[in-house]
Amino acid sequence: MDEKPVPTLKDVLAARPFVYRYLQPTPLHPYPTLSQLTGAEIWIKHENHQPIGAFKVRGGLVLAANLSAAERQAGLFTASTGNHGQSIAYAARAYGIQATIAVPEGANPGKVAAMRSLGAEVVHHGADFDTAREWVMGVAAEKHGRFVGPTEELLIHGVGTYALEIMESLPDVDTILVPVGAGSGVCATSIVAKTINPRIEVIGVQSAQAPAMQRSWAAGDMVAAEMNTFAEGIATRVPFANTQRIMRQYLDDFLLVDDAEIKQAIVTLLAHTHNLAEGAGAAPLAAAVRYQARFAGKKVVLVMSGGNLALEKLQAILGEG
Repeated sequence: MDEKPVPTLKDVLAARPFVYRYLQPTPLHPYPTLSQLTGAEIWIKHENHQPIGAFKVRGGLVLAANLSAAERQAGLFTASTGNHGQSIAYAARAYGIQATIAVPEGANPGKVAAMRSLGAEVVHHGADFDTAREWVMGVAAEKHGRFVGPTEELLIHGVGTYALEIMESLPDVDTILVPVGAGSGVCATSIVAKTINPRIEVIGVQSAQAPAMQRSWAAGDMVAAEMNTFAEGIATRVPFANTQRIMRQYLDDFLLVDDAEIKQAIVTLLAHTHNLAEGAGAAPLAAAVRYQARFAGKKVVLVMSGGNLALEKLQAILGEG
């Protein structure tokens, strides 16, 4: 069977009206003190300033806008550790659609509360994301609803709009560092940046304590791996085939950082930018610090993908410091 075509810059451009009907562009700021710390010229794309505190809301809005009347009537179903679920909940509320979201038992309580406040039905099921996902896929099938996976093409079209904003504001960027969970953000970023200027380097970042996506990209095959990271936004135990396919076509490199380095980056970002980053959102800075020699003198954008860090996790990280 033929594979679906890879999303293109044209798809991202077409998604803009659906995104900006509800959202404003997010800030892209330079941080001289972080530049001194890393040896690169550091800019941060603040997707943590989105109404749900994360970049994924862009994709949810595009998907909801393109549903058929029957799909809207039957409702949306998904599984999430938090940010993807909030995206679907936000988009469903915007378009008057019922959303059902399965979360693992230990899901971030703040993210669960946020999904419920947006009108979604949130159901705890199973010990991890994959168990919750398999269960809610069955529920969606029974109810003839629309199951939404975290890497669907329409989601990629939507999240690519933040990459367009980067290119419009900072066309001479050398490198963009993007955290990788399921991979929609890094795929969208690389499609946009490499199409506009192939010389721009796009690099994925993942925790060494959950390296399934990185190992799969490096091996050119689907590889499962341990999943012991605290950073739920990049806590994937198995790779996703459609985003792997795009990453192999567009991505320049894929780096791993340790959880300890991500935690230090959260503290550093809080001190230097006065922004709270969740683990995924801090991973790009962790990479910029760890691999300083590689980025020395370059104009580097770090995508702060989200800021939804549970208070108890922040307290623990500050206590460790």
